[in-house]
Amino acid sequence: MDEITEQIATQLQEPNTQLIARLVQQIGSEAALTFLQQTIEIEAQGGILTSNKKRRRTPGGAFFYLVKGAISKQDRRAVFPQQKKAKKAQKEEPQKPLAPPFTWDDRLEILPHVLEKKGTAMTVKMTLIGRPARATRHEDVVVTAMVNDKAPSLPKGLPLPPAKPTTYVVYIAAKQWMKVAEALKNPEDVLIVEGYPTFDDRIPSIAVFATNVTTKLLQQVKRAEQAKPAGGRD
Repeated sequence: MDEITEQIATQLQEPNTQLIARLVQQIGSEAALTFLQQTIEIEAQGGILTSNKKRRRTPGGAFFYLVKGAISKQDRRAVFPQQKKAKKAQKEEPQKPLAPPFTWDDRLEILPHVLEKKGTAMTVKMTLIGRPARATRHEDVVVTAMVNDKAPSLPKGLPLPPAKPTTYVVYIAAKQWMKVAEALKNPEDVLIVEGYPTFDDRIPSIAVFATNVTTKLLQQVKRAEQAKPAGGRD
């Protein structure tokens, strides 16, 4: 169950792992992974807008939105027990004046202080989902590149990133690539890469060194096999 929770949280980049764990415990791993796959497919098609239609929901927000609309009222109460209380408390609190939003340029004022004393990142991992246009093999490494020019749906309060395309160059071990190359011949499939990112200032681009590689359809096949009932005893 912890593994399923981590898989969902990682692929959706959703920090609320406690809520995901409670969902997995309540509705089961298979149902939770089904919602994950639905979310990945919807995100690939443009995502889900918020209620006011002004921005896209985060991948985690889209996931919980799908869950709330599909599970029973009893399961909803078990998974989201504090939601009603939080809304009631929010209504009772006096309205505070809105602070000016944090803009991307505002970072220039605070970063000198932040960068003066840096902490240590113990673990860094990126999840990249998309379709490569060309892959080149050199010895035991396959290299491909993808570009993202769409701003994601970010939590309220965060500044909008600059509208500038970002290039990701992905380095994949040849043995890993062989597992997905055939699946990617299907134009409906997409590559899913988990790996270590670093900035390559010679390109410039984000270099991603793949640690795990799969595709959407391969994940579906794997889940279907895991869901098959075990063989009966004699």
